Amino acid sequence: MNIILLGPPGAGKGTQAHRLVAEQGMIQLSTGDLLRAARSSGSEMGARVAAVMDRGDLVTDEIVIGLIAEQLDKGAAGGFIFDGFPRTLAQADALGELLASKGEVLDAVVEMRVDDDALVERITGRFTCGDCGEGYHDTFKKPAKEGVCDNCGATGSFKRRADDNEESLRTRLLNYYRDTSPLIGYYYAKGLLRRIDGLGEIDEVAARIKTVLNL
Repeated sequence: MNIILLGPPGAGKGTQAHRLVAEQGMIQLSTGDLLRAARSSGSEMGARVAAVMDRGDLVTDEIVIGLIAEQLDKGAAGGFIFDGFPRTLAQADALGELLASKGEVLDAVVEMRVDDDALVERITGRFTCGDCGEGYHDTFKKPAKEGVCDNCGATGSFKRRADDNEESLRTRLLNYYRDTSPLIGYYYAKGLLRRIDGLGEIDEVAARIKTVLNL
């Protein structure tokens, strides 16, 4: 089964993709991960990626599609999860053409819908342990002892992402609605769109995804 996870930044796409990888044997194709892996691979494609990124330019759709094509050629028993791609209608067309050329099909597009204000609260309140990476939240998951990581016991090492503030997040949301939300209508017209409530506990959201995918 090949699927796309759609949703605004912070909706939990990466978390749910990891669950599907572990439970269904799928392979997650994250654009960011593919670019980082290519850059350090020493391959011809990696050299192209590095050159573009070193210039400070945006990596072209052609390069991203090429990286995805390489992964499709390797195959995956459980199918692929496209996370962070496509972001535009042009990319959606290119992905469809690529899948067809490889004898593959797109089975479903899962839109993880969230309330913007709830999403802002979720993202702006999160922080992690700088030593082990354990995640916390100002409201939903505080350390048992203030200033001490529950997982590794480190003290004074908590950190927050620089862009996890309301102004930055609302800018990212605006970019998502402007550039990526047209994909919702695109895939609805193709009969591939599945909508779920993206808010809730991780297990709850995972169960909703399984239901719409008939897993």
